[in-house]
Amino acid sequence: MDELAFRTIIEPFRIHSVEPIKMTTAAHRKAQLEAASYNLFQLHADEVLIDLLTDSGTGAMSRDQWAAIQHGDESYAGSPSYFVFRDAVRDLFDFEHVIPVHQGRAAERILFSVLGGPGKIVPNNTHFDTTRANVEATGAKAVDLVIPEGTDPASPHPFKGNMDLDALEALLSTQGESVPCVFVTITNNSGGGQPVSLANLQGVRDLCDRYGKLLFLDACRFAENAWFIREREAGQGDRDVVDIVRDIAALADGMTMSAKKDPMGNIGGWLALDDDALAQECRNLLILTEGFPTYGGLAGRDLEALAQGLKEVVQHDYLRYRIGSTAYLGEALEKIGIPVLSPIGGHAVYLDARALLPHLDPLEYPGQSLAVALYELGGVRSCEIGTVMFGRRPDGTESPAPMDLVRLAIPRRTYTQSHVDYVIEVCERLAARAHRLPGYRITHEPKALRHFTARFEPIR
Repeated sequence: MDELAFRTIIEPFRIHSVEPIKMTTAAHRKAQLEAASYNLFQLHADEVLIDLLTDSGTGAMSRDQWAAIQHGDESYAGSPSYFVFRDAVRDLFDFEHVIPVHQGRAAERILFSVLGGPGKIVPNNTHFDTTRANVEATGAKAVDLVIPEGTDPASPHPFKGNMDLDALEALLSTQGESVPCVFVTITNNSGGGQPVSLANLQGVRDLCDRYGKLLFLDACRFAENAWFIREREAGQGDRDVVDIVRDIAALADGMTMSAKKDPMGNIGGWLALDDDALAQECRNLLILTEGFPTYGGLAGRDLEALAQGLKEVVQHDYLRYRIGSTAYLGEALEKIGIPVLSPIGGHAVYLDARALLPHLDPLEYPGQSLAVALYELGGVRSCEIGTVMFGRRPDGTESPAPMDLVRLAIPRRTYTQSHVDYVIEVCERLAARAHRLPGYRITHEPKALRHFTARFEPIR
């Protein structure tokens, strides 16, 4: 009997500890939205029923991770916990230098402080928000070069995160002297959590070799990307995910990592690379702002938990459940006629707010409108990935983002199928009244990463 033939997706774990969810009313949530100036980042988390704002640092750690925490050694320099962590990273990503940081954006800031600067250009399939902000903070330009299918929510392409190799070659052949490195984000978060194929990554590697450029991975969701390669790419179906991950790493010169994603941590990250001189410059900055190179802003207990998380995230039973349960949500929404970005990604389902709210102009922020309405109706907190997040340019002008999406990011090992069924029901009820949702305007915004702290008001 083929056990995978059963329709029901069961969690490959038992619940060992629970925390309460505060049940609220729509009237209460409406008041909370007004107090937060309609910015979901400004809500108190205990006012949220189902929190799908992000999968970053919001997952549940395992029994073995909590046990590993007890092994944490808090020595300032040379902690044994660092070497446990370093060896776990190297087992998957065989880079010479492994530099811990408190989270992924710290790795980005350090690396781009060294490689960026005015006049520089950093290409990526699609930069995520903090990556773009850290590139632009140095005066450099962040350029997105995802394949055309990557900006078409309805395209069935199996690897919509792929880099446009022709566009990359055109950039390197005409402005290569301004490009210090090439980045590839796996999976492509801003593009709907879409994977990058091994073949495409090899193509990027070949171009980097031809033009003498470093290739870095933003590898936050490396295991999910490897699973998609196993499931979708020719010749990969019988391979172990660990071996696919090692092949991915072998094509790169380094990586940045937010360990709050696939490494199963609540905090942490790292920068890893092979170049000795570049690593030394990065460590110098690390000591200024993060900490000594063997702890990098983390406690020894955090390093131990991450080392264990790296072992758990590549287990096939976990990944089958992870990808399958996300697909369960996305496919259910498709069946009831709600437009979602397809194929369904690994860590999140992305609602196509521009298609669901065609009466709103992109500069009226349909993604923000949909996200606000999801919270008011059902207490579901999500995240706008669209013109609010990416519409503002470095010169202060604004234009529509390629897509206006609402991300339902699924925390790892946190919610059960009944929670997901509730989210489906909330989305179905909301879709029936989507034509009545108002647009929004920004009443206050910071100069960078405005989506975190901007204030909004509805356009009546």
